[in-house]
Amino acid sequence: MPVKGESKVINTILNRRSVREFTDKTVSKEDISIILNSGHWAPSGLNNQPWRFIVIRDRETIQKLSECTHYSGIVAGAPLLIATFLDNETSYNRTKDLEAIGAAVENMLLTCCDLGLGGVWLGEILNQKEKVNSILDCPSDLELMAVLAIGEPVPKERTSTRRALSEIVFNEKYGQKWEE
Repeated sequence: MPVKGESKVINTILNRRSVREFTDKTVSKEDISIILNSGHWAPSGLNNQPWRFIVIRDRETIQKLSECTHYSGIVAGAPLLIATFLDNETSYNRTKDLEAIGAAVENMLLTCCDLGLGGVWLGEILNQKEKVNSILDCPSDLELMAVLAIGEPVPKERTSTRRALSEIVFNEKYGQKWEE
């Protein structure tokens, strides 16, 4: 099935790919604000907006954070990182708040794509969340949820595949396959 939608939004969703290699070009403050606003406008239960973001551009801090993950090359090569946290002080329902943060992260990644930037959602770094919090001087009520590595993508073709909907979607009840 070709990756093509009926609108710019659908096309952006279908064509976004994780980017792990970046040029040295910096990301403008204007683009960073657009990315952050897109995350900020994600839906959240009771509109509690449980996310907190830290923008990281300092090369020394990026280097320290790169030492907190097996994917150090991706982190060290990014001109911009956005660390995303759950503010446990504002949390009212952990599951709903985690879903909201996932929506905020996806909004930011889609916005990167729309701006001609690339990004990748790093999760393995969560294994070192205490160290990340220490590097970023975070209070204990902030819980690391993701780090986004963002920048201008190194030009190359990026492809991906997905299972057929009939493999993952059911009609009315589990076990009754969805027919495309």
